Amino acid sequence: MQPFRGTYDQLPDLMGRHQYIIEKVRSVAGTYGFEEMATPIFEYVSVFNHTLGDTSDIVTKEMFSFPDRHGDLLALRPEGTAGIMRAVLSNKLAQQAPLKFFYTGPMFRYERPQKGRTRQFHQVGVEFIGEANPLADVEVIALGWQALKALGLGESISLEINTLGDKGSRDAYRAALVEYFEKHKSSLSVDSLARLEKNPLRILDSKAPEDQKIKEQAPKMETYLTSSAKDFFEKVLASLTALKIPYTLNPHLVRGLDYYCHTAFEITCTGLGAQNTILAGGRYDGLSTQMGGPPLPSVGWAAGIERMELALPEMPTGIRPISLVPLGSEAETMALPLAFSLREQGFSVDMIYEGGMKARLKQANKVNARYALIFGSEELAQEKILVKDLDSGEQIPVEISKISPYLRNIL
Repeated sequence: MQPFRGTYDQLPDLMGRHQYIIEKVRSVAGTYGFEEMATPIFEYVSVFNHTLGDTSDIVTKEMFSFPDRHGDLLALRPEGTAGIMRAVLSNKLAQQAPLKFFYTGPMFRYERPQKGRTRQFHQVGVEFIGEANPLADVEVIALGWQALKALGLGESISLEINTLGDKGSRDAYRAALVEYFEKHKSSLSVDSLARLEKNPLRILDSKAPEDQKIKEQAPKMETYLTSSAKDFFEKVLASLTALKIPYTLNPHLVRGLDYYCHTAFEITCTGLGAQNTILAGGRYDGLSTQMGGPPLPSVGWAAGIERMELALPEMPTGIRPISLVPLGSEAETMALPLAFSLREQGFSVDMIYEGGMKARLKQANKVNARYALIFGSEELAQEKILVKDLDSGEQIPVEISKISPYLRNIL
């Protein structure tokens, strides 16, 4: 029996990488004052229909939705932002804004599995809710950049950034795009024809081959920016420069939904092939009001843990355990309380009960133990334990009463 297509089991080695990534990002987020929160894995479908748009691929093609026993339509969450904002409004937290949240957990999308893309995938993300200042955009970008550097990806990441302008900018730009793409309707892909009616900005993000040449000649947002939108974006770029975070302007980087505005950004990573976006985000000032709440200008990002796992360089060595090797029934009787005592003091202890000496030491090496504590009736008669260095092969007898301070000293 196999797991459902597009899902996978997280065996210990992979789980170690997974948790390592989460802890690194969580730690960096903490230095920026972001607090951790979590939302349910499933929500009412309306949470995502209202926020992602009924023409988005996520809603029309990718969402895992199902009715419950009472006929209410639910969905496994395809992304984190909508649930976070729903939680802010449900728990009446708007009056406490600005709010800084870090989150992590599984997301679900029904799409074709490929390298770096699964149907159950995992994200870390941050949301800065209730802050309109462009420096908030810079903070969340810097947080993401610093987290990826902390993971050892600093040499392989690139930041791409664009502005979506304010409402005035977007309205003017949308009209210009519609006018332009209407002239090329006969050559557009089927998906882009549908987007032309409701979401023309998303044509700029199309990957369809027939759309590539057409969108290259499309009008650019910078021509339609209001003076305030220009000032906002210039402050973001100047601040990134001040932080020495390099960036590339990408006019095709868009977010099609109306509640997005101003800054949109992605961080890509070399060596991941076609699915090379490792972190993506932007400003979404209109999301709260679209969900029936008060105005809450906000900005955030999400990053895919699976893609970070693929990009992750050599993992640092974790805590190496101590292996206990009791020989004989008398030693086995003593081994359990000794292991319990050492664990209470914070040592990682692995018990090896079966096999000859050679087999047991092989098992100790298999779990990457640093030392083996070997004792049988002869050692116990002398009230000593043999401490074997599994890297050098050296072993020395240590008095049982002094084993804890000895281990603390050498570790």
